[in-house]
Order: sequence, then structure tokens, then C-alpha cells
Amino acid sequence: MFDPKLKEALGRVQKPGRYTGGEPGSVYKDKEKVDVRFAFCFPDTYEVGMSFLGEKILYELLNSHENWWCERAFMPWLDMKAEMERLGLPLYTMESKDPLTAFDAVGFTLQYELSYTNILAMLDLAGIPFYSKDRDESWPLIVAGGPCACNAEPIADFFDVVQLGEGENQLPGICAEIEKAKKEGGVSKKELLLRIAKIPGVYIPAFYDVEYYEDGRVKAITPNEPGIPARITKAIIKDLNEFAPPTNFVVPMVGAIQDRASIEVLRGCVRGCRFCQAGFLYRPMRQRDAGLLNRAAQELCANTGYEELSLSSLSTSDHGQLEELLDELNEWAPKEHVSLSLPSLRVDNFSQSLIEKTTKVRKSGLTFAAEAGTQRLRNVINKNVTWDEIEKTCTIAFNAGYTSVKLYFMMGLPTETMEDIEGIAETAQKVVDLYYSLPKRGKGKGVQVTISCACFVPKPHTPFEFVPMDTEEMLRAKQKHLLESVRSRKIKVNYHDSTTSFLEGVFAKGDRRLAPVIVEAYKRGCYFDGWEECFKYDTWLQTFADLGIDPAFYCQRPIGLDEVTPWSHMDYGVTHEYLVREYQKALAAQTTQPCNRACHGCGANHLLGGPCFDYSKNLV
Repeated sequence: MFDPKLKEALGRVQKPGRYTGGEPGSVYKDKEKVDVRFAFCFPDTYEVGMSFLGEKILYELLNSHENWWCERAFMPWLDMKAEMERLGLPLYTMESKDPLTAFDAVGFTLQYELSYTNILAMLDLAGIPFYSKDRDESWPLIVAGGPCACNAEPIADFFDVVQLGEGENQLPGICAEIEKAKKEGGVSKKELLLRIAKIPGVYIPAFYDVEYYEDGRVKAITPNEPGIPARITKAIIKDLNEFAPPTNFVVPMVGAIQDRASIEVLRGCVRGCRFCQAGFLYRPMRQRDAGLLNRAAQELCANTGYEELSLSSLSTSDHGQLEELLDELNEWAPKEHVSLSLPSLRVDNFSQSLIEKTTKVRKSGLTFAAEAGTQRLRNVINKNVTWDEIEKTCTIAFNAGYTSVKLYFMMGLPTETMEDIEGIAETAQKVVDLYYSLPKRGKGKGVQVTISCACFVPKPHTPFEFVPMDTEEMLRAKQKHLLESVRSRKIKVNYHDSTTSFLEGVFAKGDRRLAPVIVEAYKRGCYFDGWEECFKYDTWLQTFADLGIDPAFYCQRPIGLDEVTPWSHMDYGVTHEYLVREYQKALAAQTTQPCNRACHGCGANHLLGGPCFDYSKNLV
């Protein structure tokens, strides 16, 4: 039975199904008979959160404990947020409809830096103080995990506990300590946190002090409690086969962005692309056995009724038993009208066999990540893909009846010149020309090549963490030059907003001094920053200015190779010395000559380690 206020709110919003719960696969327990209640919070809309595989993994894992109950909460959209504030309705979970304050722990997943103000919005709606120092034993523990935890410093002051690495071991350990403390009674928050700090990979921000130089750089990060390690080493699952994939998804009422069955086939990546934070965070690569994956996939599709199965990972085609797995899946999937999709295919190991084994029911789209437009720049970023491999892969796809291909690139990469930007357009044009050169192509059908171009954001724990991010003016000039370089209607260009990328870069490499900025920006109306229609860039810039903080300091200056970074106390298994060596290899991979082409006053970056070349003066 819904609370009358909730019923009133649901009657006034566009998509009430986002907030009602009751979906197939939801877990319900008697709250009087459980010892630990955990609220898993996704700081974005229901549709986005219900696409997140990590939530499904942890939801099933925690609820497998008879005396624990994991429930879900999402950031309400603008209309529902306004209604909840008008009616004084606190943020609640989907299952019990209880407010977040009724839980022992409230956990947030940190998937994207631009969701930080949404975290504050959810705490605000729940009536929970933002700062950990303002919450005593009467409040739930506020927990964080996910990829952005690798530098959670901008929001560290908001959290009691931050999990570094893979949560399948950590989160049950945290819940076990909470249960133990509750049964003992009278355990202080500090004592509980000291116990939780002993769990591998757990970071307690309050147990560390940060000192700064006068110029703003970090001087030192030191523990302030006995027994607390100087560096926290990420948690890792050595054998993924010990953790079977979830087989009971909550099936959303409102269509999720990725509304399909999904099985994680492997974790990590062997490729070593220097720009890819996920490739470094999730090392080493580990894969699940084909037999285990097949059984889990069949059970998952039977339980949920999904007719599409995605084989998920950073690089699915690198799975050593992929062909065997596809053969096993195709024993039952076509009979059940279940189609297969491989969302992360590599250009250099795509094959005719993969096409045949993944299109028995229906075709899914093809996206290939070339990342850079020239071989020189691909060598710099260690993306070992050649034009010959792109040509071979597209030939296989076009001969199999595909008439559209999406190519993923980045701009703003280290050492990038305008010739590299032109190379993006040239690569797409060569794919168009290839299609029309093939005798087996679909007769009477045209081709569509879509360029999707993201703004490169240097991230912590990668060899490019030392590199300054391109300025907004540089990125816009490159976007303009890309559009001017495309001369075919068969090529469509999409690119990311450089302003959101700038803020992402600030928070990715930021420190604890940014917490007051995030709070103040939220108070001035900033939330849903990842949504174009909600992003208030001018408000952010004014907030930085009013608080006397230069955001460019964090992402648009080079970091010294011996500099202490805000994330220096976080060990993700890749040494600082290794990152420096890879950075130096990137410099060695570049050409020694800068681009000598006048580029319409773009002011593009000169080559790292090379002479400065001022395009704005049209020098040649």
C-alpha cells in the first residue's frame, strides 16, 4: 500500500513506473527478520541504473544471505524530485518504500564523475547530512565503490567507506562487520570504521590527512590512526569462476537503456591501451569458463524472458573460449529466439565465424574502436590496430550484409595534430569507398559510416595521467576541423560536449578541496550534470570563481613525474614506475616533426617533447 503522499506524487509525474517498484525479480524480505539492511543507490535515472550490471551482481550476492536485505534506490527525475520536495517525501527504496535513513548502510556506485551532485541530491532528499564528520552512529554508513573510487578525493569527505577494486568480497565483509557490531551493541562509529578498515581494499577517508604546498600541489597524504596503511591496495577476485554470474535480474517496468540479459564473460584486458583507465583498474585479465557462462546465460534468459543476450566485458573477443561458448549458446538460443550480441569487439580479431555465430536470430549493430585517425597516433596510445585490420574487418561485415558501421574515435589525445583529426575523416571515407568496391555488397543499398568522437580526458592510474587535457578552445577547433574534413553524406559525425568533458577532467584528477565546490554548485541548482538539458556550465564556473579555485589547475597542467597526486595512496596493482615508462614510450612513439599545416587559427597542441607550433599564427 503506497503512502498517500507517494500516491499523490506518482499521479503528477511523467513516468511513475520509475518509482513504483514491484518489478519481476525483485527481492522482498521481512525487515523484522533481517540483521542488515543495505540500500544500493544509483545516482542517475531508473533507466540508466537498471542497465548497470554491477547492481545486478551485488543485489543477488547480498540477498543470497538470508538475514541481509539489499534494496535499490535511484535519482528521481526533475518532476519527481520537485514533487518529493513539495510533499516532504523522503527518498525511498523500490522494494520496501522505506526512507534511506532506515538502513544500516547506503551505498553509491561511482561510475561517472558528473554524477557527484546527484549523490548530494539523493542524500539531501533522504535528509542525510552531506559530510561524514556530521554523521554519528544514528545515521547509516555511507559507502562508495566503482571505477571513480580510484580517485574519490573530490567527494571523499562525504563518504564513511570507499571500496577500491572489486566489491564481491568487500561488500559482504562490510555487511558482516555491521551485523557483528549491531549484535554487540554500543559499538561507536569510529570503532566500526576501524574494523572495516581491515578489510582488503577498503579506504576510510577520515583516517587520512592531506597536506598541500603553497602552489596547490599535494605535499603528503598520511594516516592519522594506528594500524592504517599508508597505501590501500585494491581488492581483486583471483578466480572469477568462484563467483557465478547473476541469473535473476530485476526486469524493469520502464524500459532501461540496455534492457537485455547480460553475462560478464571476463574481467580486465590484456591490450594495454595507454588511455584506457578501465584496462588498468581491472587488471589482470581473468575469464570465466565457457560451460559456466553457458549454464548461467540459459538460466538467466529463462528466468527473465529476455530475447537478447549480451556477452559483456572490456574485450569480449579476447576470451580464450569464445568460439566454444558461442557454439554452446547456439545449441539453445535460436530455439528460444534469443539473439546474441558482442558489444566490445576488437578490430584485429573479428572474423567470419563470429558473424555467423552471432546473427542466427537477428543482427545487432557493429561498433569498432579505432580510437585515433592515423597510425602514428595509434602507436602513441598503444592502440595496435592498423588500416589493413580495419579494412579486413569491414570487408567481412559488408560481405555479410551489413550496410552501416560505427567507428569510435577520441580527440585531444597526447601529441595530436590537425593531420590526426583529418585522419579520422579519411579513415571513414576509406570505409565508404571500401563498401562500394565490394562486388558482394547489398545491391541497391547505400552505406552509412558513423563517426563517434569523444573528448579525451586524462585519467588517474594510466600513463597519460601526467598529460594536460586540451582546452575547450582547442577541442572546439578540432571538432570544427573534423566537420570540415568530412566531405561525404555517407558519413555522419557525432562528438561530445567539450564543457562536460572539462568538468569530468577536473573531478577525475581533483582533490578534497573540491568538496565545498560540489556542495555549493548543488545548492545553486547543479545536478544531472551528465544530461545536456540540465548542465549548468556557467554556474559551475561561477562557483569555482566564488570559492577561489581554478579548475584548470587540476586537468590542464602537466603533472610532474615525481609529483604526489591526490590518488598516490591508492594502489591498483600498477606501479608508478611502470606508468612513467609507458608514458615515456608514448613520447618515443611520436614523430619528431610537428604538423606544418596551417589550420584555420585552431591553436592546437604541439607535440609532447617537440617544438611548440603556433597554428593560430598560420605558420608553415
